[in-house]
Amino acid sequence: MTVSLHSPLPSPLPSDLLSGPPSDPGAPSRLIGDDTDADADGLSSVWPRSARAGADGDVSVGGVSLAEAADRFGTPVYVLDEQEVRERCRACRAAFPEADVVYAAKAFLCRAVARWVMEEGLGLDVCSAGELTLAVTTGFPPERIVLHGNAKSPEDLRTALRLGVGRIVVESVSEIARLAAATPAGSRRQVMVRVVPGVAAGGHAKVRTGTDDQKFGLSIADGSAQHAVARILDQPHLEFVGLHCHIGSQIDSVKPYVAAVRRMVGLMARIRDQHGVALPQLNIGGGHAIAYRPGEAALDVGALADRVHAELADGCARARLPVPRLTLEPGRAIVGPAGIAIYHVLAVKRTGERTFVAVDGGMSDNPRPALYGVRYAPRLIGRLSSAPPRTVTVVGRHCEAGDVLADEVALPGDVRPGDLLAVPAAGAYHLSMASGYNLVGRPPVVAVSDGIARVLVRRESLDDMSRRDVGL
Repeated sequence: MTVSLHSPLPSPLPSDLLSGPPSDPGAPSRLIGDDTDADADGLSSVWPRSARAGADGDVSVGGVSLAEAADRFGTPVYVLDEQEVRERCRACRAAFPEADVVYAAKAFLCRAVARWVMEEGLGLDVCSAGELTLAVTTGFPPERIVLHGNAKSPEDLRTALRLGVGRIVVESVSEIARLAAATPAGSRRQVMVRVVPGVAAGGHAKVRTGTDDQKFGLSIADGSAQHAVARILDQPHLEFVGLHCHIGSQIDSVKPYVAAVRRMVGLMARIRDQHGVALPQLNIGGGHAIAYRPGEAALDVGALADRVHAELADGCARARLPVPRLTLEPGRAIVGPAGIAIYHVLAVKRTGERTFVAVDGGMSDNPRPALYGVRYAPRLIGRLSSAPPRTVTVVGRHCEAGDVLADEVALPGDVRPGDLLAVPAAGAYHLSMASGYNLVGRPPVVAVSDGIARVLVRRESLDDMSRRDVGL
């Protein structure tokens, strides 16, 4: 389904991810760049690069009016800037030209996103038979897919073997035996071992995965990783090609990655000394931070590339190891800044000293604030307001006190039912983690590019949900 939305705002200019705003001082709106903080109109680097603010209070993304998109497709609705996704893919590839860049599908996956990242030369990182099947049936080459998962089901492994994924990341000793038994005679499957390097990093305790106190990977400290390596090397149907680590999410500093690479090289040297195997691959995971609010830090992928390459080259030279081919797995950093969630205001309620602005979505389409306390920067769109700002809490429609989308944020003091709120940096871990709570139905996803909007994922209807209920 393709719909042309003719916005009165200027069309976006194609640009490289690192280019600046347009130089025309007479332009009636503003092109958003990654190097800006909030300015007088409230737009900032948390918006896609194509975002423009208009004199009527509206915002366009990809040349499409967000207010018009809300009117056409209903709310809640997720708008995804195709060019922003593609440019971020290109920026990662440019920073790591000799590496395998694989998109972490768990951030958000649909057929169109799989096609975009494939066309931009990225591989894909999947965590289930469902993600894998969707990608392959879309035309994604299975040899460019990596299968993850701390507890892969028999169906996950059977599907991976049947479709011929490029690499499988092993996370437990029991998985090694199951994988070896399931691999057809006369074939070999490339595997990596996910290692816990003992590096703490990440924006919240629940997304720090590089230490021994969580469910992922195999520890260097207690010898579990080394034991797994020995078991894999004893399996004739498994080809041990490298090590993997993923130390956390929302990491805005290069230092933890450098520390992880140092420890991984040390383990590679011990494997060489003990087993005579020089591993050809090293996967350093993803977890690159993005800014959700003006002024927040995002990971500098260029600085990451410089420091990681230097550490890897120096460490391998000291250990007399060949430099392995790198793999990295950006997900949020690719799709997160490209997404905008749009809601209608349903009610404004003042209780004591607090003002609650209730919208027609909530934790069923964005559970992250409830899970991690994430804070966003919603913006009134579709009309101008001269009212002084008021501190409010934007809440959802669900029957949970924790259904809060944006706590203690500034919105115009005259915000009222019927208004539209747009939440930028909404492309990752919203719909991929969405639920059917209160049988509300998950919102649609609409791609925008060059002034054209098209539905990628339709709205989930009550009929969709009712068909699954077969109890009568």
